[in-house]
Amino acid sequence: MSVTLKSPPSSFLSSSLPKSRLGFANGSSSSTLLFKFNRSFPVLRASSGSSSSVDTGLSTELDAVSTFSEIVPDTVIFDDFEKFPPTAATVSSSLLLGILSLPDTIFRNAVDMAMADSTCSPLDNPELRLSCFVNKALVNVGGDLAKLVPGRVSTEVDARLAYDTHGIIRRVHDLLRLYDEIAVPPERLLFKIPSTWQGIEASRLLESEGIQTHLTFVYSFAQAAAAAQAGASVIQIFVGRVRDWARNHSGDPEIEAAIQRGEDPGLALVTKAYNYIHKYGHKSKLMAAAVRNKQDIFSLLGVDYIIAPLKVLQSLKESITSPDEKYSYVRRLSPQSAARYDFTAEELTKWDQLSLASAMGPALVELLAAGLDGYVNQAKRVEELLDKIWPPPNV
Repeated sequence: MSVTLKSPPSSFLSSSLPKSRLGFANGSSSSTLLFKFNRSFPVLRASSGSSSSVDTGLSTELDAVSTFSEIVPDTVIFDDFEKFPPTAATVSSSLLLGILSLPDTIFRNAVDMAMADSTCSPLDNPELRLSCFVNKALVNVGGDLAKLVPGRVSTEVDARLAYDTHGIIRRVHDLLRLYDEIAVPPERLLFKIPSTWQGIEASRLLESEGIQTHLTFVYSFAQAAAAAQAGASVIQIFVGRVRDWARNHSGDPEIEAAIQRGEDPGLALVTKAYNYIHKYGHKSKLMAAAVRNKQDIFSLLGVDYIIAPLKVLQSLKESITSPDEKYSYVRRLSPQSAARYDFTAEELTKWDQLSLASAMGPALVELLAAGLDGYVNQAKRVEELLDKIWPPPNV
């Protein structure tokens, strides 16, 4: 993760935050802030079918695509707040690493306050003490982010709990209690959980309590369908990672089937998951992550969220569509098109641990393992850094 010093506009900072600087870029999108672009121009006029055309007053491609889907830059620089107003945020180990790497970030005080927490400091067990500090730091930063954005804050759950349903639930309850102590209400929160079977089951149980979950590391239709059946609030699919795997590997039946149909396997997975969610009335919102270019975005118009590189969004913003230009943007994903999509009996199964395990192809196995390893390594690096600065002065 690279970190760039930038000075944030004061109008977007809470008065309780120290006036310092932080900009961070994260290709993994684990510390991504969610943005919804304010449109000052006429919006797209949708037809009754699955396509729409641009009104003559529309000025940029970015205005067009943000009519169909909420756009999520995977790079955050606080100087861009006025250009790209944020609506929601994610707090993660990756973000904590960025904060800890700079002495004067706007969130550093939140971390310092966590390190001085009177609940964590007396713990004799070093592992429990560090875990307590990390939880407190995540929540303190999440609380500051909640003051900056009107929407939800998604908080990462430790990936080392990915195969422990009850461990995930306990961790979420702990985080929720800490958020309650700083007066951040549950409706402002999501909890980001890896999409192992145990994570999906934890999502089901948490959602039954009214706690909103965000399932990540989805690389197969079976995972997406199981997550939707669990009632996850947000399901995140990594388009580019599936495509990259397909370019360098073979032998995954789901990916091979998409290629034989002449489809991009990453885009095909998002399309199929979207159609399943909407055809069968699941409440989940779908997030397409790791898109690589404008064509990916055009191919996914209609999905709830699209995470895209800043350079792609800047290109969309700079691409002008004049009134006399015969240009139309087609909504690729819609409830109407979902209703016409046919699923096999096997795909409509009630997913459980055994059926999900049986459906796991090599792409899912390898990509899930790589994603978890990355998150675990980030969490360990955070703990190492916190261990080096504890105890802080006066503790």
